Amino acid sequence: MISTKRVYLDNAATTPMDDLVIEAMTNVMKNTYGNPSATHSLGRSSKAVIETSRKSIAKAINAESREIIFTSGGTEADNMAIRCAVKDLGLRNIITSPVEHKAVLETSKELAQEDGVELHLVNVDGQGRVDLVHLRELAEQNPGAIISLMHANNELGTLLDYKTVSEIARANNCLFHSDTVQTMGHYAFDVQEFGADMLTCSAHKLNGPKGIGFLYVNKALNFKPMITGGGQESNHRAGTENVVGIVGLAKALEIAFNNLEEEQNHISGIKNYMMSEIEKNLPSVSFNGDTSYEGGLYTVLNCSLPPQENNALLLFQMDIEGVCCSGGSACNSGATKGSHVLEAINHPQDRQAIRFSFGRYTTTDDIDFAINALRKLLKPETVQV
Repeated sequence: MISTKRVYLDNAATTPMDDLVIEAMTNVMKNTYGNPSATHSLGRSSKAVIETSRKSIAKAINAESREIIFTSGGTEADNMAIRCAVKDLGLRNIITSPVEHKAVLETSKELAQEDGVELHLVNVDGQGRVDLVHLRELAEQNPGAIISLMHANNELGTLLDYKTVSEIARANNCLFHSDTVQTMGHYAFDVQEFGADMLTCSAHKLNGPKGIGFLYVNKALNFKPMITGGGQESNHRAGTENVVGIVGLAKALEIAFNNLEEEQNHISGIKNYMMSEIEKNLPSVSFNGDTSYEGGLYTVLNCSLPPQENNALLLFQMDIEGVCCSGGSACNSGATKGSHVLEAINHPQDRQAIRFSFGRYTTTDDIDFAINALRKLLKPETVQV
């Protein structure tokens, strides 16, 4: 029987929108409908809303307004960072890792095949952590490259030592791009302290709307538009701006940063509670990635389940039991090929990996419900009685 209760533990894929975000967006839908490129009063009103939102976002991360380029989300922002670095700045070497989001990996591979760019993959350990010694070697061998490494892995949650990466990049005249889709709004951000030339954000990962994000680009970099046909975004991205989405993004970031410490405490407590319950009730389940608060993203817990016949159906069965979660990256949903991230860390092929990810609305009751579902579905000998 399909459960009538639904527990949502897939916040790394997307988050439910905050009511205050919906309210802010609805107000704009009703009252600010002019085309922001129009010169009349309604157009100027829409343009003002965009620039107010841009200023708010820039201030929140200690950037300048002109360094924020609104995009359709993290994938476009990642593409823009890498493609423009190659095509506009003439960089001929890309240094990244085998556990990056495919928005980075596939883009880099395509540029290597079509533009003759050299692609270099830095080694990672069994937790998906970048080998900084190898990274330094690659940067020294390929000065002037673009280094693209995500702040937190979207499947494993392992965090990047961004300060050391920034130092390596500066020492070798490299550009540093970081996909911060999983961390923007979940950690305090100061772009000056972070040391990256480019950062990406997607609103729907922080209780905002889908279809809107931004790329932070250091003002010293001269990028041409990847999408052409208009002069919007200071001639960085053509197309009528998504005014409603931009307002939702700005509001979502405002809420996230205003309640940052409270949410960090709440969500990290939820993660710790689930880890302890799994260790107590499901002793054969282990964890992938760095699960510590210092080394891992507090919103993500990737579990390695014991071998059993129904592994391939486990996510489907969890859904029937009323638990929404992921196996690997949500961007691979429905794909036959396994996760490239799990492959890179040599995760055993006979064990199913399942990702639980938490948000501001997750409760301990949700965790108890999910643990009970796992206990029901796993072999009796793998469950603590």
